[in-house]
Amino acid sequence: MSGITVRTLHHYEELGLLQPRRTRGGYRSYSAADLERLRHVLFYRELGMPLDEIGTLLDDPQRRPVDHLRSHRQRLQRRIDRLTEMLAAVDKELEADTMGTELTPEEKLEIFGAEYDPSWEGEAEERWGHTVAWQQSAQRTTRFSKEQWRAIKADGDAYLAKIAAAKRRGVDPASPEAMQLAEEHRAGVEVFYDCSYQMQRGLADMYLADERFSKTYDDVEPGLAQWIHDAINANADRHGAPAHDCTAWQ
Repeated sequence: MSGITVRTLHHYEELGLLQPRRTRGGYRSYSAADLERLRHVLFYRELGMPLDEIGTLLDDPQRRPVDHLRSHRQRLQRRIDRLTEMLAAVDKELEADTMGTELTPEEKLEIFGAEYDPSWEGEAEERWGHTVAWQQSAQRTTRFSKEQWRAIKADGDAYLAKIAAAKRRGVDPASPEAMQLAEEHRAGVEVFYDCSYQMQRGLADMYLADERFSKTYDDVEPGLAQWIHDAINANADRHGAPAHDCTAWQ
């Protein structure tokens, strides 16, 4: 009935917490009063009270059963309050881990440099906010911490230096080496959203059509925007990807 073992019952008896009567056959017989006392013992034990303190409390003649219940309730309420505080702290940590930290304007300037323009965010959302790619990017980036953004920026800078070095060495955009660099480009994009070869073609076209993107590449190495455009398209051709069109972004 109580859910505890016979051994525990015997231990409580040895400590004087329970005093069942014995039958002629030597069996312990627990009365309704014994069960009520055991219920109090288990209540206090669940609250972490030492057994000797429980015995002292239960044997106090000045305390009525209702006093025990009030004491139970007070202790339980304190425990609930503490657990609620702990749960809130855990939820806060989980939220921080899951959602990451929104960068402040100062942090964006620090990480992305003086050339970063906050208006680009609004423009991008206006152009692509309805797309699956935008929704994926929004969901993923909210989990990024400041240090992750730093790492992403560092990886991007390292990649620009790598493709600039390839172009300076005269690597053909249609060569296996250049197409491998195009694969690395696509992997970098997929940090933010799933990028098919067809969608990657669209990005390559934008690097030439939008002078702001062209400048990002050409400031590192003149003609680099055209070079990575050609490498991306050569790699997409190798994989049989269709030509880019606007529906690829939907």
